[in-house]
Amino acid sequence: MIIGVPKETFSGERRVALIPLEVPRLTKAKLEVIVEAGCGVEAGFPDSEYEHRGATVVKTREELFEKADLVATVRAAGANAEGIKSDCALLREGQALLGFLDPLSEPESAKPFAEARATTFSMEMMPRITRAQSMD
Repeated sequence: MIIGVPKETFSGERRVALIPLEVPRLTKAKLEVIVEAGCGVEAGFPDSEYEHRGATVVKTREELFEKADLVATVRAAGANAEGIKSDCALLREGQALLGFLDPLSEPESAKPFAEARATTFSMEMMPRITRAQSMD
């Protein structure tokens, strides 16, 4: 499985979905990690740190979406209504998207994912109880 981390498109967003320190944990589990060039810069992580930890840096968002089985982002869908429009065009059937999707505030934002036949995991919908902490 290939995990892809795109650059955040929401104005002012400085977080990144995956920090370089966690890349080895994924690669040790036999997962491949690709990141869009510059994805961690706003959070203080240059591309070289991702490469040093075992990730592959791809030049374009299109290439990332083409290769990734699961795209991990911070803000998507209702949490980033403008930016997600262009990303939905890149989604393919069977691909998964993980991030803050805000589906309850913006229910219409879920439609493009359904139309693309993509699977979504909305992080703010994960239970915050002790038994669910293993999802963190």
